[in-house]
Amino acid sequence: MTEERDIRINRQRKMEEWLDSSEGYTNSFRRDNSAVELHEKYEGIDKSKLENLSHEASVCGRVMFKRVMGKASFISIQDISGQIQCYLTKEKLGEQKYASTLGLLDVGDIVGVQGTVMRTNKGELTISASDFVLLNKTLQPLPEKYHGLVDQEVKYRQRYLDLIMSSETRTRFRARSDLIQKIRTFFVDRGYLEVETPMMHPIPGGATARPFSTFHNALDRELYLRVAPELYLKKLVVGGFERVFELNRNFRNEGLSTRHNPEFTMLECYQAYSDYRDLIEMTDQLLSELVHSVSGSSKIVYQGREYDFSKGAQQITMSESICSHTAIEENRINDEDYLRHVLGDIGVRCEEAWGIGKLQLELFEAQVEDKLEDPTYVTEYPAEVSPLARRKDGNPEVTDRFELFIGGREYANGFSELNDPVDQSERFRRQSELKESGDSEAMHFDHDYITALEYGLPPTAGEGIGIDRLVMFLTNAPSIRDVLLFPQLRNSS
Repeated sequence: MTEERDIRINRQRKMEEWLDSSEGYTNSFRRDNSAVELHEKYEGIDKSKLENLSHEASVCGRVMFKRVMGKASFISIQDISGQIQCYLTKEKLGEQKYASTLGLLDVGDIVGVQGTVMRTNKGELTISASDFVLLNKTLQPLPEKYHGLVDQEVKYRQRYLDLIMSSETRTRFRARSDLIQKIRTFFVDRGYLEVETPMMHPIPGGATARPFSTFHNALDRELYLRVAPELYLKKLVVGGFERVFELNRNFRNEGLSTRHNPEFTMLECYQAYSDYRDLIEMTDQLLSELVHSVSGSSKIVYQGREYDFSKGAQQITMSESICSHTAIEENRINDEDYLRHVLGDIGVRCEEAWGIGKLQLELFEAQVEDKLEDPTYVTEYPAEVSPLARRKDGNPEVTDRFELFIGGREYANGFSELNDPVDQSERFRRQSELKESGDSEAMHFDHDYITALEYGLPPTAGEGIGIDRLVMFLTNAPSIRDVLLFPQLRNSS
């Protein structure tokens, strides 16, 4: 602690001296070049030719390395694009400026440099400084150069420090931004209209999840952070917007894990005069394009395993998947007492209110989904656990619904939308009963949505895609916290 205290005191002294100078927090320096721009512009131009060109450049960035050698010094500065070396001499800067600036300078400080582009004898592109300005003096030292920032918890809590120190982190979040832009373009090119719907809902709906609640003083009413935009988006389809999508945040009052964050980014899209099979086809196309944009081929590696998207994902019903990955035989998949017994044996506590559909879902989640390694669409989810999905023709106990699994994780959920207001009312009523019996994730009865359905929702298919998990997969990130700039974390001890 003594060493840290001494460092702080020394930096504080330099800060005070800098503030006393005329350059303290100056905002007059302007840069004309980025580091990568200069590297690209002068690539292949040798030392002697650069000397003859005498090109001027001005750069700004954070000092990542400093080596003082009496009358001359080298520093390396980092901007958003990369790093470039700068050469400081008494001869060019003047003895007083050289001494005062270098005397105050620490690794981590932010500077502006103007000078002539050159190469060193070792061939490194360098700016020979004719002007040097200290733009911001730092009080906190950066992590040691060779070991960097190694504490994963600190990386999440101090993302700004992680971004300074890790080119991998900067690359990942650039990739996230690029992927989101590509997703937007994908839907816009297919005639979808991007919309924004409320973040605060009078009734939490659109998904079976526990909401966050707040209170609006002026309205004197409780409101909920949205768990999903689904019902609002389908109201827009009722209104005549036949293809809509929203790419925004959802909030669910659930636990934290490598796969879950209470606030997360979701894409939801709705397409009139379509069914879930159209969305499966579209999702295959989207994934194929995104994978190709990242890897340059139809294959991508995630956590050491290769995934091939050249042929689209396979399809299997939920019942088939349970029978394939457990010892349950097909003739007992609808035996409620038997499934309760099986779930009890694996430690799942069954609620009395659960019907056969909920039991099947619990069994699927406990023993099947983590085994779905190859890209797989699981279809025909029970109606009991799909309160907004259309019933399957010929089998009303299941729905025209799918979920996409890759590497044992769910990435997308889509279905042909229930557009029968009578059936939807009954499903909402059943959800309300579950909520009254203690199910905090069950839906409320949304009367306004029923009214909207009574005006007529065309045959429609809708889908939600978890953007954070998708970015994890496409950037080979092991945890959702690695793709969230500021993830929610438990209190530090």
